[in-house]
Amino acid sequence: MPLISTLTTGVSALRSFSKGLEVIGNNIANVNTTGFKSSSVSFADTFSDTLRASAPSTGTTSDQSAVQVGTGVQVASIKASFTQGALTSTGNTTDLGISGNGFFIVKDGSGNQFATRDGEFRIDDKGYIVTSDGYKVQGLTGGSQATPVTDASTVGNLQIGQNIPTGLQLQSVSIDTGGNVLESYSDGTTAATNRVLLQNFSDPSALMKQGSSLYTGLQAAGPISGSSGLVLGDVTNGSNDPGKNGLGLVQSGTLEQSNVDLAQQFSDLITIQRSFQAGSRLITVSDTVLEDIVNLKQR
Repeated sequence: MPLISTLTTGVSALRSFSKGLEVIGNNIANVNTTGFKSSSVSFADTFSDTLRASAPSTGTTSDQSAVQVGTGVQVASIKASFTQGALTSTGNTTDLGISGNGFFIVKDGSGNQFATRDGEFRIDDKGYIVTSDGYKVQGLTGGSQATPVTDASTVGNLQIGQNIPTGLQLQSVSIDTGGNVLESYSDGTTAATNRVLLQNFSDPSALMKQGSSLYTGLQAAGPISGSSGLVLGDVTNGSNDPGKNGLGLVQSGTLEQSNVDLAQQFSDLITIQRSFQAGSRLITVSDTVLEDIVNLKQR
């Protein structure tokens, strides 16, 4: 225990406000990151030294209030804000933005699932719709002209060109607001062969950032309509279709930008910076008082 507890109180302020600066700095650094969601930090006091406990009144005395001295500050929480980011046009069909609630679900090569709002997708050499890192986008797949994806029930990796009619060639691919992947063939016909599905969560704040705009902790976040082993819900009733059950629409040819509000971030930066300076000043004053105590005998 230091000679005066204001030293540790000041140190707790520097530690806590340093984390606040880190959070704001990360937000500002990702102002142009596709699908990025900003975070905010909140603080709480630590335990207090009790010099006198409170007591109820008696027949002859009034109640007694507590006498306590706080011992500093701590980081209470760091929460992500999942407000909608602006959608900007790219002209690329496989760039997908979500207008409203929901996340895309993607899988890596080991089968691990991730949620993301970053819809900067591409079609790889095998026809799979993948992220920039090669993670496969999940949804309904396996449809054809004879059996459109609306009648399919297989959830898996979205793949283009699986069931091209004999003698025809794939001309183009488009994606509608309902997430349906439409293949156009050389004879002028089209087929809904895949559908992008979205997943919403009851507590998105439980999602954990893993870099590259990906989130884990999907089960902890409470997947809505999730079923055994699957993050995506009961696909037979369309609970994960874009535009249904509170989910947003898929906007092809757009990307969702970061939701970082620079004006708010710089305002918060000033507040945290001044708080850090105040904590630093507290340590300086404590040091002066300790110096006076040490020099008492010399005087």
